[in-house]
Amino acid sequence: MAPRPQGVDASPRELLLGGFPESVSYAGLLAVLIGEDDEEWGRNILGRDFGALDPWRLSAEDLTALPGVGPARAASVLAGLEMTRRAGSWRSSRKDTVNTPEDVVALCGLQLRGCDREHFWALALNTKNRLLRTIEVSVGSLNASIVHPRELFKDAVRASAASIVVVHNHPSGDPAPSGADIQLTRRLVKAGDVLGIEVLDHVIVGDEGEHASMRELGLM
Repeated sequence: MAPRPQGVDASPRELLLGGFPESVSYAGLLAVLIGEDDEEWGRNILGRDFGALDPWRLSAEDLTALPGVGPARAASVLAGLEMTRRAGSWRSSRKDTVNTPEDVVALCGLQLRGCDREHFWALALNTKNRLLRTIEVSVGSLNASIVHPRELFKDAVRASAASIVVVHNHPSGDPAPSGADIQLTRRLVKAGDVLGIEVLDHVIVGDEGEHASMRELGLM
């Protein structure tokens, strides 16, 4: 590994190439994604008012409105954010065990956090609660999921699942279950009873790691 660049003059790019990514600030990472190598440039971008928009929800329009940022640079930032979201699913090859709501958030949280529509997934598990498959059931609207139990359980049966955990996000950031969430969960539990596939929990993901477990709340 190259020696760590010394002093305050070490740029974000030098730190990254030198093997010290943990030393680069968020502003510096953003600058490099844009194609700059100036942490102050990144700080100026972070200081702009995007209408209380957090970085996970930046759009192409937000980025291309910035001085010197065209479609190519905007695409680089969006690609970096999407790679981070998807990184959570790369762990699935290790046959993760899902025993708690926190396990669910560890697997799915990065990908679901900050999405502007509701995404509804199911985690198909074996008899030892090891992950067999992540099933992307549906993409809904700003405040509702469109879920057909037959589609969900069709894929769970194909995966030879002994049980499932369902999970979806709330774009508002508030993970509190809605009345529709509770009704849907109870429908899924009944359908699972008929098919012999237990619905262990329904976890709702909010912002900043916040989540709600229907099982823990006594709603299923």
